[in-house]
Amino acid sequence: MDELFNNLIPVGEHSIETLAECNAVTGQFGLSLTEKQLRVLQTRQREAIMASGRVEFGGGALKALVEAFCESPYISQYNYEETMSELLDMFYYFKTESEDRLSDDELIQFMRRHFDTTCQGSLEYLASTTLEDLCRYTRGGYESNEPDDPDEIPDDEPDGAY
Repeated sequence: MDELFNNLIPVGEHSIETLAECNAVTGQFGLSLTEKQLRVLQTRQREAIMASGRVEFGGGALKALVEAFCESPYISQYNYEETMSELLDMFYYFKTESEDRLSDDELIQFMRRHFDTTCQGSLEYLASTTLEDLCRYTRGGYESNEPDDPDEIPDDEPDGAY
């Protein structure tokens, strides 16, 4: 039964050709993905969607993540595929953890801003602290009083604690 259900889940894949078009944009920053790498990322996206129990309609987050992160000073051709793969996992996990109170664009924008600033390119720091704080904040029901700037999300630690 699970196999039948898994085959019916729309996984939100862009075609390889559509994703390859991203190389025109990312190439300006010295980044490109081969067809093989794009297929690996498509598979990773499918796995992340299924692992998070989500159903995606449309293209999913891969293209948006590629476009949002290609300008990051912390991504090079050397770590590009691996970084995008980790970001895909994070995106779907935290989309679920935030109980869908954030749009895809809001979550991606938050991830990118903190990846480049607070996290200084650390995927581990992004996942284990910054995104956890964001999800805890959104699950706490603060949407009506949510700050305009997600950087203003309150910490659980008292002032001066590290």
